[in-house]
Amino acid sequence: MIKINDLKKVFRTSEIETSALNGVNIEVKDGEFVAIMGPSGCGKSTLLNIIGLLDNPTSGSYEIDGKEVSGLKENERTSLRKGNIGFVFQSFNLIDELTVAQNVELPLTYLNIPSSKRKELVKEVLERVNLSHRAKHYPAQLSGGQQQRVAIARAVVTNPKILLADEPTGNLDSTNGKEVMELLNELNRGGTTIVMVTHSSHDASFADRTINLFDGSVVAETHS
Repeated sequence: MIKINDLKKVFRTSEIETSALNGVNIEVKDGEFVAIMGPSGCGKSTLLNIIGLLDNPTSGSYEIDGKEVSGLKENERTSLRKGNIGFVFQSFNLIDELTVAQNVELPLTYLNIPSSKRKELVKEVLERVNLSHRAKHYPAQLSGGQQQRVAIARAVVTNPKILLADEPTGNLDSTNGKEVMELLNELNRGGTTIVMVTHSSHDASFADRTINLFDGSVVAETHS
């Protein structure tokens, strides 16, 4: 599903050069749940952004579903990302002026899916995350855990092959965090490949495998 070979990322300004990734090699199998851990600044989010086609590496190669994607132009990355990769962020990133259903429907609109089909898919995914009764509510009317479940619904409504999660429980208390992790685990059991960045060893325990980064390099891998 994801194959990364000698991936490097260097950020340059006129005065300084910072190496964020130093020859990372990772392979994620179809249907696997992988957690990426490490201290702040070790390259976790940089790696996730590259996997998610939000950025290109400086060098190295990587494949997604058998397709070489390093070096793609922005429009090519955008095209491949749509419908294939879902994102869940720590900050939820919901649009306050839209209802729960409208927030979840957005990715389907971008894919030009007919309205009747969009409504059907939104209804199905809200049932999966147990938020059908909140479809007409706005984000401000929801708890943090409910907002993150809306964000997850929005990420998976297109049935992406890969779900990327960056600190998905970082803004939640332990109870809501547990509910979100159980939902991610359920999605993974349904066949969704998940790569998650986390500082939480509890959250990482839901994964099949944990990859530890330090100073932009893989230093350890453990299997659950």
